[in-house]
Amino acid sequence: MWNKIATYIIRYRLMWVALVLITTVFMAFEASKIELSYNFARILPSNDPVEKEYQDFRKLFGEDGSVMVIGWQDPQLFEINKFRDWCKLSERIKETAGIKNVLSLANVYKAVRNDSLRQFDFKPVISQIPSTQKEADSLKKEILNLPIYEGLVLNSKSNATLIVVTFNDKELNSKRRLTIVSDIEAMAEEFAVKYKTDLHYSGMPYIRTINMKKISGEMELFMGLAVFVTLLILWAFFRSFRLTILSIVVVLIGVIFSVGILHLFDYKITALTGLIPPLLIVIGVPNCVFLINKYQTELRDNRTKDDSIREMIKHIGLSTLLANTTTAIGFGVFYFTNSSLLVEFGIVAAISVMVTYVLCMLLLPITLHYMSVPRARHMKHLDGKWAFGFLRSVNDLVHNRRKEIYMAMVVMIIVSLFGMTKIKTIGYVVDDLPKKDVVYTDLRFFEKNFNGVLPFEVMIDTKEKNGVFGNEAQTLYKIKSFQNEMAKFPEFSQPISVVQASRFLYQAYRGGDAKYFALPGVLELSKMTGYVQGKQGAAKQINSFLNEDKSVTRVSFQMADVGSERIKELMQKIRPKVDSIFSPEKYKVSLTGHSLVFLKSNDYLLSNLYESLLIAIGLIAIVGMVLFRSIPIILLSKLPCLIPLALTAGIMGYFGIYFKPTTILIFSITFGIASDGTVYFLTRYRQEIYEKGLNPSQAVTNTIFGTGLSMIYTAVILFCGFIIFAASSFGGTAAMGVMVSITLLVAMCTNLILLPALLLSIAKRQGKNVKPA
Repeated sequence: MWNKIATYIIRYRLMWVALVLITTVFMAFEASKIELSYNFARILPSNDPVEKEYQDFRKLFGEDGSVMVIGWQDPQLFEINKFRDWCKLSERIKETAGIKNVLSLANVYKAVRNDSLRQFDFKPVISQIPSTQKEADSLKKEILNLPIYEGLVLNSKSNATLIVVTFNDKELNSKRRLTIVSDIEAMAEEFAVKYKTDLHYSGMPYIRTINMKKISGEMELFMGLAVFVTLLILWAFFRSFRLTILSIVVVLIGVIFSVGILHLFDYKITALTGLIPPLLIVIGVPNCVFLINKYQTELRDNRTKDDSIREMIKHIGLSTLLANTTTAIGFGVFYFTNSSLLVEFGIVAAISVMVTYVLCMLLLPITLHYMSVPRARHMKHLDGKWAFGFLRSVNDLVHNRRKEIYMAMVVMIIVSLFGMTKIKTIGYVVDDLPKKDVVYTDLRFFEKNFNGVLPFEVMIDTKEKNGVFGNEAQTLYKIKSFQNEMAKFPEFSQPISVVQASRFLYQAYRGGDAKYFALPGVLELSKMTGYVQGKQGAAKQINSFLNEDKSVTRVSFQMADVGSERIKELMQKIRPKVDSIFSPEKYKVSLTGHSLVFLKSNDYLLSNLYESLLIAIGLIAIVGMVLFRSIPIILLSKLPCLIPLALTAGIMGYFGIYFKPTTILIFSITFGIASDGTVYFLTRYRQEIYEKGLNPSQAVTNTIFGTGLSMIYTAVILFCGFIIFAASSFGGTAAMGVMVSITLLVAMCTNLILLPALLLSIAKRQGKNVKPA
């Protein structure tokens, strides 16, 4: 079959080149329309209970992660010049297109009881920016007399204050968000420079914007590094400018296809899909290495150019097909996670790997057909004296030191298993950033002064119309009790709720004294109700916490970035308190919010790691059945791929590298790529056994020397290719780069040492000759 394929490729070469050229132009056009994703990455599947609760909340109350905050700490907050400019800054931000609302010291409101109209009038505390220190001091006194703002925009104990900026939902998930955040930051920095002070920025829109900018910048960085590193290594191996450029061009066409496929599937660039182009360069180049090495080997055996090309396709075509299939499986199994973020990454990466393989199989033979035969100096690398010395040692080990090999592997497995017991699954919203990164340090500022800025929502469904206020306002008093319990946890900020709004109004109802900032008794509450009617004024403020029929309300907190482990502990403590206050028979209480969904996603990823890895093992085992019908060989051949994974997991445990979205990807991906070496070795071993009729010992020796050089080249390319991700400013991506590099280097050793040892042991049990020739 492969002889026919080789003939068709060469015979119809002009047709194939034209086809590739046309499709490349089309894919380049599609790729030019690709956009960055500005939506929050969804890891949980749509049918997950936690995700469903969050989406139900969004339908009723809109986005919860739409608030950006600017923090400032200064003992002289109300010094007239500083305070005036702080107020002006707030007003400038409020006038920015795309901003829904701004809350700060400059635009806090007070409620005033209006008995003539039986309503509450809302008036700004600052009707005009003060011009004297006396006016500023008076305003300070008035603001401090409004307890509702303590912990929301002001921490009077630490002299810290906030500007709370709420984005419109439309701009929040669009490219415009980046511009708005940059504009706000530029305005704020003018204030910071003028008064030589530090301002702090955070909130989900800000964190997402900074992360997206980093992702965009790093995508370009990794592309550049991947091309540079592979060019350097290919030149070091082949010493041929033409072959080096040819290999890179073929793989870069694959990159164009991958980005085009992304757009055709209506996907966008995310933190994961942004990794596909540099990954494809690193993974695609080994195809070129195996093909070129085989072509040059055949030329050295005095074959003609076209005969060498046919032999190259015949002998390498199947092994590279199976190897790329195993790699594609490593990516493709993410489809079974049902997580849109992983599904998009897995589908496009898997298809792109196979497309790049096809491009290599078409363009390399056709280009080599038109190129002149390489000179002798371009093939000197095939002598590989340093490599063949290593391969001779490997051959000696597998024939004469199998017991020692197995003992070493057992020790490695035991050490790895012990390290695996130390692995923790902890995720933080900003844990991928360095501890000195400004996003990280600013978030800690807000946690210290305001207990955090990450949204945590509690949605209370009373299951009956007007249930929030009905039955003598029982629900309000239950919410008050719940808020008192939540106040015991330092991880949460002051709440915003219908109860807080009622306290605020009662303070106004009783003349404005701060001591009346409390939820009144039933009788007082019923009297106050007459002042809260219609859809304007106080009623409008109250209704923002309710659905239309007043059966559902929300209690909004901001929380610290406590990590997935701590949030589990918190939920285990909070949920019983919720159920004891709100009877599950009468109420449905959902604990949800942006941060809770994000942190719970880690658990989901971990559970799916096992599932996707098992699926990958099963599918790759089926691929192995194409080569051998022997169950022992198929099963034992998985060990050289699994042991490096166990070692990587052990290293993660010993060095305190957590399981999180980026590091969890390591295992399925590297299992697929590590299986390539197994496929290359088994394919050549099968050819030596069945086509040449050699005994197992001779077959193993020929396979070690026949595939060893290309496997070493590939391992070097993959190691250097993945290690570039260590340059990432995201800790998880950097860890992934280092861990994958180590895993693939170890996989090369296990495929060259453990796999042939296992093949000889199996052959010996079958009574075959395994003595070295």
